[in-house]
Amino acid sequence: MRRRSLFIAVPAGLVTLAACGDEDSGSSNAGDSATPEASATSAAPAPKIVDGPLPAITAGTKFGEKPTVAKGSGEPSKDLAVKTVIAGGGKAVAENDFVSADYLGQVWQSAKVFDNSYDRKTPLIIQLSQGSIIDGWRYALTGKKTGSRVQFSVPPTWGYGEQGNEQAGIKGDDTLVFVVDVQDTFNAKSSAKGKKVPQDDAALPEVGTDTDGKAPSIEVPKADAPKKLVAEYVLEGDGAEVGAQDTVLVQYKGVVWDGGKEFDSTYGRKQLTSFSLQQVVKGWAQGLTGKKVGSRVLIVIPPDLGYGDNPPQGSGIEKDSTLVFSVDILAKM
Repeated sequence: MRRRSLFIAVPAGLVTLAACGDEDSGSSNAGDSATPEASATSAAPAPKIVDGPLPAITAGTKFGEKPTVAKGSGEPSKDLAVKTVIAGGGKAVAENDFVSADYLGQVWQSAKVFDNSYDRKTPLIIQLSQGSIIDGWRYALTGKKTGSRVQFSVPPTWGYGEQGNEQAGIKGDDTLVFVVDVQDTFNAKSSAKGKKVPQDDAALPEVGTDTDGKAPSIEVPKADAPKKLVAEYVLEGDGAEVGAQDTVLVQYKGVVWDGGKEFDSTYGRKQLTSFSLQQVVKGWAQGLTGKKVGSRVLIVIPPDLGYGDNPPQGSGIEKDSTLVFSVDILAKM
């Protein structure tokens, strides 16, 4: 049984040991649009990947531009047709990575666009894992590099199946066409990439600044813990600021102030986690609000903003403990 994350708190004042990256792990907050999230875990065999046919991209042909895609001509392939339209030179995407991508999806037969992220001006961030996303995306994007534009057609077997997606107007026999601009990819080796910020206060813990994907060191001073929340940059990124209602993708490590013992870490689980700032203890929510994506943040949480006298059972956290976290904000979802 995998180790469980300890910092989720729903509702306020109650603590639940929610699994790392549980049901919200890949959500995109796209409202009523039909994102490529899987409606159910697929048991379909791996598809044969072929070169085509694929309809022409007639406008918006540059990476990052909203594409216009022609109607499919003739019968679509029964296999997964995949074409790298623009080859990027960045990191290769692996299965189970979280990818950040802009995309447009339409129906082969009608050219009806059922969803796109370009109009929302917010890339989708989703995990390429079975059950989180339709299988066509998993197979089409695995191995592609960031900076690439990938076009592919997805038959129902590796899409929404015979049930289709009524909300999006997708029927059970519709083949789907996607154009995906792969912006970035994140996995258990990802780290913040911001600029180092001096850690001059000897009364605060010192956090390591390595960005090799390994857990940073946290050196807690032999001093009394602060009574108020501390949230300071260790590495300052240049991404968008995190809002109080945002969902973030993070790496983190947590230790107890008294003794510095580690009690939780995504590095130990070798799995990133995502969560809404509305679902975590107050110290996390307040500490990350206003911080920039790409940053590593030191958060020191006093008991009244953490678990107080009701720590999670089996966590190794004593009552009224002050908690220390290093948090890498990888993306805003």
